[in-house]
Amino acid sequence: MAEKNDPANSSVRRIVTGDGTDGTPVVASDSDVPAIETPLMPGAKFFSLWGADALPSLPNSGEEPPFRTWFPPAGGFRFELIELPPENENATPPADMKQALRETENRLPGLIQTMDPKEPGMHRTDTIDLIYVTEGACLLTLDGAAPVTVGTGDAVVLNGQRHAWRNPHGSPCRLLTVSLGVKRDV
Repeated sequence: MAEKNDPANSSVRRIVTGDGTDGTPVVASDSDVPAIETPLMPGAKFFSLWGADALPSLPNSGEEPPFRTWFPPAGGFRFELIELPPENENATPPADMKQALRETENRLPGLIQTMDPKEPGMHRTDTIDLIYVTEGACLLTLDGAAPVTVGTGDAVVLNGQRHAWRNPHGSPCRLLTVSLGVKRDV
């Protein structure tokens, strides 16, 4: 059995607090959040830890707000952990690309529509992403710019620019992310 801190583990423990009916603090839930994996991105793991499509109010019970899409709308937020596996240059594309795209859209709604089909991995979202590298290293590439290496302990504030992540290193890279949905004026 994998240890909780083992990067190969396919779940993350999530503890949520809230206010009881009498106003006292309670642990509203203590559960494992499973990894979301797709045939389009073999080895990548996506953990949807928390989110909402609008700002919540306090006090609240700690009940998980309803949301469906991977990226938040303006005024919403997402709390996620993303694990990027080392690149495998010999990886073969899925045999049925249309099915792989459908499965990815089903598991990570809204992700595919942000992607540039001409440049795999390159995408743009209407979010401000607050990213902390908890483990490993990877490359952040902005549209038209040289890649920037980010590693354990680095923080990135991504202000809605078109970008891609790559992991040319020998071990997984984990990115802890808070995405804030914003309105794009142009």
